[in-house]
Amino acid sequence: MTTKGNELLKEEAVKMKLVFAIVHDEDGHKVMDELNKSGFSVTKLCSSGGFLKAGNTTLLVGVEEDKLDMVIGIIEKKSKSRKQVLSSTMSPNGMGGVFMPYPVEVVVGGATIFVLDVERFEKV
Repeated sequence: MTTKGNELLKEEAVKMKLVFAIVHDEDGHKVMDELNKSGFSVTKLCSSGGFLKAGNTTLLVGVEEDKLDMVIGIIEKKSKSRKQVLSSTMSPNGMGGVFMPYPVEVVVGGATIFVLDVERFEKV
């Protein structure tokens, strides 16, 4: 609280959230573009991992709590899951140690989203 003359002003702290969104590389630019068009600042980190050890894009978005659902909605809309056929890198059991690649259908894309409370936020 601060005082201004005889008035007592209550300063309300804006609650902030930090969104970590891990999306498929093919979706990263679409998600970033849409977030930027909607007025959100985004930081992009290149990452890899998961079952396929494929390239991912990790996006960080600092957002006011009341706009959190909008950010998550954009991420959901622009990062859809899809099926992809890959050659297996594992040898089937019972083949006597013989390696025979075979096609495997896997789901890629979508997003993994983490939301953290932000104790302090400053833009300098």
